Amino acid sequence: MPIPEFVAALRAQVGTAPLWLPGVTAVVHDDAGRLLLGQRADNGLWALVSGILEPGEEPARGLVREVLEETGVEVEVEALAAVSTTPEVVYPNGDRSAYLDLCFLARPVSAASAAAAHVADDESVAVAWFDPGSLPEDLAPSTRRRLESAERYRADPAAGTVFVR
Repeated sequence: MPIPEFVAALRAQVGTAPLWLPGVTAVVHDDAGRLLLGQRADNGLWALVSGILEPGEEPARGLVREVLEETGVEVEVEALAAVSTTPEVVYPNGDRSAYLDLCFLARPVSAASAAAAHVADDESVAVAWFDPGSLPEDLAPSTRRRLESAERYRADPAAGTVFVR
């Protein structure tokens, strides 16, 4: 996985010390109700599309950028479904990070955009649409948790965004 330039610049200053970074995750359903997933290049697990926001980037715009960069699918954001944090991640090079994750519901802007789903960068080895009842067994644990939160939100949007109270 490529390290964003701004993170590399921070790492030059702080070494492997923990960084707190803002991230976004996309729960993208097409008109048929299928879910967009990518098979990650780093661990082979299927996962929701996610990424790190650039400095000053609006979260919903960052989400649209990440989905397009990783899958070739142009989406529009429908709602902020959940806000959560991740445990600290220690990367093979010793870098440590934790993430504030903003999980959004989104949908393709058109059927043509949904049909354009493909591996669009080096972060994934595959991209596919899945029926929610037939998700791959090798699904990332973080994806399972985020899908549970997104489904809680979808079941009762009036209750508001899901977060730890």
